[in-house]
Amino acid sequence: MSINRLTVIVILLTFVFRLAAQEVVKIGIIGLDTSHSPAFIKMLNYDNPLPEHRGFKIVAAYPYGSKKIASSAQRINGYVRDAIKNDVKIVNSIAELLQEVDCVMLETNDGNLHLEQAAEVIKSGKPLFVDKPVAANLTEAIAIFLLAKKYNVKFFSASPLRYSARNQEIIKGKYGKVLGADCYSPSTREPSHDDFAWYGIHGIELLFTVMGQGCKSVSRVSTDGTDLVVGVWADGRIGTYRGGRTGKQDFGGTAFCEKGTISAGGYEGNSELLTEILKFFKTKNIPFSENETLEIFTFMDASDESIRNDGKPVDMDKTFKKALKEATKVLNKKKLL
Repeated sequence: MSINRLTVIVILLTFVFRLAAQEVVKIGIIGLDTSHSPAFIKMLNYDNPLPEHRGFKIVAAYPYGSKKIASSAQRINGYVRDAIKNDVKIVNSIAELLQEVDCVMLETNDGNLHLEQAAEVIKSGKPLFVDKPVAANLTEAIAIFLLAKKYNVKFFSASPLRYSARNQEIIKGKYGKVLGADCYSPSTREPSHDDFAWYGIHGIELLFTVMGQGCKSVSRVSTDGTDLVVGVWADGRIGTYRGGRTGKQDFGGTAFCEKGTISAGGYEGNSELLTEILKFFKTKNIPFSENETLEIFTFMDASDESIRNDGKPVDMDKTFKKALKEATKVLNKKKLL
């Protein structure tokens, strides 16, 4: 082989390798205070990821994350060590993170931090996934959506329960129209969040996954260990959510469909959710309407209002409009608009 031919081969191989390296989508994580962060890192950064997860790598992480909620803050040091072992660079700020990555997963467990953290990403123009909850309350959740709309940035938020195999079958109509549903999940509370925003949101998202949008009024009964929320949809269907804080808790539900009574899917891990996140990062196509996420938060906020009014039904539309006005005030106050 001549020297010239060898040189050409080397140049071509170098180009191919560089091109392959450029094709890897670089992801950054904000918040190493939740179990989702190490789970996503391991699924993407280990030697042989699933075929649908190839071409992506988590390259950097900003670890904070809650500094006030003990159950979250105490995880950070351990998750930082795990991230470093999996070839993730730990950075000192979100601004530094944004210089390293193409897309961002906002994983901070504390929803109180999400508005300001999301704002920094949104203003950069990078695609964003916001893990549950979008925010600690309806007002700040709306504020994040308003900010994303202003800067024309795509983002979405979802629970892994949405992507269980059975729930996807229900959504796609395998069992006919859903006539009603009863769903349940653990409902641990955190005083700094709306009652269901900390954990009950997973079961409520399961309810909206199978029922769809259109809830018009909400009423709630609550005891020390249990909450029962009843939603009435515009077409007369009824959906309920039961949140538990005593005994062994699980995720699941029942969908009452035209073709039978079907068990709604529970938690099956984070792999399918990750697949949807990566599709979104590639295509910028949001997998379901942002209005559904806002309706979930309105449902939770209205349920809190119902408790304050002795369990009386609360109108969803009025609840949303009130929070929308407050969201604009919050954005102006924080000088984020």
